[in-house]
Amino acid sequence: MADFKTFPHWDTITEEFINGQRKVEDFNQYELLIELVAFHERCYYVYHDPFISDLKFDQLFKLLKVFEQSHPERLLEHSPTQRVGSDLSEDAPSVEHLSPMLSLENSYNAEDLLEWDQQIKRLLQLPADMAIEYAIEPKFDGGSIALVYENDLLVRAATRGNGVLGEEITANAKAIRSIPMSAKFSDLGILKAELRGEVLIKKDVFASLNEKRKEENIAFFNETGKENKIPLFANARNTATGGLRMKDPKEVAKRGMEAFIYTFGYAVDANNENVLSKFTSHHESMDILSNLGFKVPGAEREVCKNIEEVIKKCENWQIQRDTYPYEIDGIVVKVDARDLQERAGFTAHHPRWAIAFKFKAQQAQSELLDVEYQVGKIGTITPVAKIKPTELAGVTIRSISLHNEDFITSKDLRIGDAILIERAGDVIPYISKSFPELRNGSEKIIQFPVHCPANQTETPVSLVREQGESAWRCPQCVCGAQNLQRIIFHVSKEAMDIDGLGASIVERFFDLGFIKSLPDIYNLPYEKLIQLDNFKEKSINNLKNAIDKAKTNPIHRFLYSLGIHHLGKKASRLLAYEIDNVLELASWNKERFLQIKDIGPVVADNAIAFFQDQVNIDLLEKLAELGVNLKATAEDRPKEVSADSPFNGKTILFTGTLMVMGRKEAQEKAEMAGAKNISAVSSNLDFLVVGEKAGSKRKKAEEIPSITILTENEFIALLNSETSS
Repeated sequence: MADFKTFPHWDTITEEFINGQRKVEDFNQYELLIELVAFHERCYYVYHDPFISDLKFDQLFKLLKVFEQSHPERLLEHSPTQRVGSDLSEDAPSVEHLSPMLSLENSYNAEDLLEWDQQIKRLLQLPADMAIEYAIEPKFDGGSIALVYENDLLVRAATRGNGVLGEEITANAKAIRSIPMSAKFSDLGILKAELRGEVLIKKDVFASLNEKRKEENIAFFNETGKENKIPLFANARNTATGGLRMKDPKEVAKRGMEAFIYTFGYAVDANNENVLSKFTSHHESMDILSNLGFKVPGAEREVCKNIEEVIKKCENWQIQRDTYPYEIDGIVVKVDARDLQERAGFTAHHPRWAIAFKFKAQQAQSELLDVEYQVGKIGTITPVAKIKPTELAGVTIRSISLHNEDFITSKDLRIGDAILIERAGDVIPYISKSFPELRNGSEKIIQFPVHCPANQTETPVSLVREQGESAWRCPQCVCGAQNLQRIIFHVSKEAMDIDGLGASIVERFFDLGFIKSLPDIYNLPYEKLIQLDNFKEKSINNLKNAIDKAKTNPIHRFLYSLGIHHLGKKASRLLAYEIDNVLELASWNKERFLQIKDIGPVVADNAIAFFQDQVNIDLLEKLAELGVNLKATAEDRPKEVSADSPFNGKTILFTGTLMVMGRKEAQEKAEMAGAKNISAVSSNLDFLVVGEKAGSKRKKAEEIPSITILTENEFIALLNSETSS
């Protein structure tokens, strides 16, 4: 419930403004009116407890606008009238978060939570039977945002992005009325703060949005006799995340989005000193945010006395999740005491003092109607199930990947089958089983195609399945279907990383004939793009700059982007170490490839097949003519490793849960120290680094005398000794 004490005499002052007894004639009254309107906004949008009617609010709001229109030179940027301003820029810039927005480690059952509780105690060297207080709150399923306030004003908002860089969306954030335009951080000695939150759409608001779209479609049909193909929103989460990136903040305001704030990410005083240590607990900081006018979880936000209480609460929430007015996919559990949080610290991936309890995948029964087939960049044939449209976890599911022929066989799937589907992590749809007992004889066995299903020419191409692989592939594309997928892969973030040339844009350019092969990417008809919808001069220039930047990529990225079968990132980097120019590989034989450690015969054969094909050599030369770099750069050269490094030339394997750093971070540090990461315990292994719950790998390693077993701390000490030497 809203607290009237946050604005003394609000009722009297409201009536005085509306009745004209108090006039907005000077700057002091203008500032007072801004505070009053902001107070009423909080009551309505944050606390859902309005003190005045919509009519009276509109009257106050109009008084503000009249004064600002008469005195534009006195307009304050935190005025509520400035929530919906000018459009977003054509392409919103990326901005760096003041501190990284990390992910959360996941748990799925009581055992996971109990083990995490013990890990925390071991890390902090606390007694195993000591009770730690944990704060719990809903894990919202929406769009993550970071809000920056400076000198009490909202100065920037951004999406999560990759956790380090996010997309700047300040104009849209100001259109969300539960986000204060200003807050009295200065009362806490805070000059600059970054808050973390989640933008959501309430379930009933989402339903009304779709109902309105239905009504608009019906009205259009009644008026014109034609169908108005405005699609309904798929689910509340996508509608919220999509709303954050809309071009027009006025449209953002129409979506009824709300922002829940769940933590401080950063806060400093005028001396740039961290002030977060002032808060003794997470729940205290949340109370402070609530008092500042931010929307935070209410009664569902609790402090549990121990992990057993946490488990009971999580299990109860799993049962009642559907009764909550917002979409949630779990419960976030945090060590409540801030001093313990600081001692526990972070990995490169997540805070050690927090974990997400993920709800079980939701399930539903459906019907398998048909199977279609997609062709990938190297000709891989992927079967896709077309199912009866089924609502599951807020999403209508129509298609589900069947992966390969073996998956179909293992699940005993037939067209016409009743099937059980689920969404893993409430995200990826998956067929968990069929119901053979419900068959009536009309079901059809799924016959995997013998020839490429995408090929519509008069020349059929037989599919092949290589020994040891589960996928069928089209070995020789004669219809062009693979070209599109190769192009999409080539420009993707993992490969050449051409920003602004996503899959949908590539498909559009492909259909228009602008891009039919890789060289076309670097020779786009920019003069024609200006004639297309959603392409303006700025976006075209940005695309051109991104393509020019990609031309200078190191050759390990370029090699990977060619989509040679089995040539992954690591193998591409290993090849780049050995050459000065990509075209050198055309003269390599199998023996030369196999001289490189970790390049096996399969990769060698596929690389030779590619580089001895004159069509591919012509393509590479054409790319070079267009300015694409084929020469090794400094980034392509191997990092120098000290000959004295204890890991130089050794093999290493990590097992169990690492407490100080994440698995990926540890593997990268090991490689930088000269080690090779492998995946199994054998006599070829030199070092086994064991974390919590190391399990069978440790037992097996103990039986092989040549393997050195290290704890995580011992591994770090060896790394540090190498650095110091």
